[in-house]
Amino acid sequence: MALIYRSSALVAAAFSLLALTACDPQRISELQPGVSTEADVRDRFGIPENVWDEPGGARTLEYNRQPAGQVNYMITIGPDGRLTAVRQVLTPENFARVQPGMRMDEVRRLLGKPAKVTPYALKNETWAEWRFLKPPGEAQMFSVVHGPDHVVLRTQTGPDTEAPEFRGSR
Repeated sequence: MALIYRSSALVAAAFSLLALTACDPQRISELQPGVSTEADVRDRFGIPENVWDEPGGARTLEYNRQPAGQVNYMITIGPDGRLTAVRQVLTPENFARVQPGMRMDEVRRLLGKPAKVTPYALKNETWAEWRFLKPPGEAQMFSVVHGPDHVVLRTQTGPDTEAPEFRGSR
């Protein structure tokens, strides 16, 4: 019986996360650069995953939609407390900025929290993975492989084999 309750709770949590992600375009359209405040952003998006201090007193709020979603938002609030930018950061342009030798804290700052982190002790590597959509809507996974020193060794992009549309095609 406990398994049924846990399964139901997991399904409810996944549905809630998907519903949150589906509402993001609506929430973003309600925000206006130069007018909306940090309080307006938090009213619509809730507590950020992380808050990054920027030069000049600005702050960037990280809103992560991983592991079920395929976007991560960075919302910048200027030193005056007003919205200056909303960016979806899981893009091919940002992935291209991740290079061998880069530190993983820099990658996290650029892309937000990954969907999954998997250590491979025998290979002395850890894989961090982000889900994203490649136009025209193809589910993909961007992977960053780093060593024990948290320095990027390599990256790769491929199909998101855990995406519902991929699992259904097997």
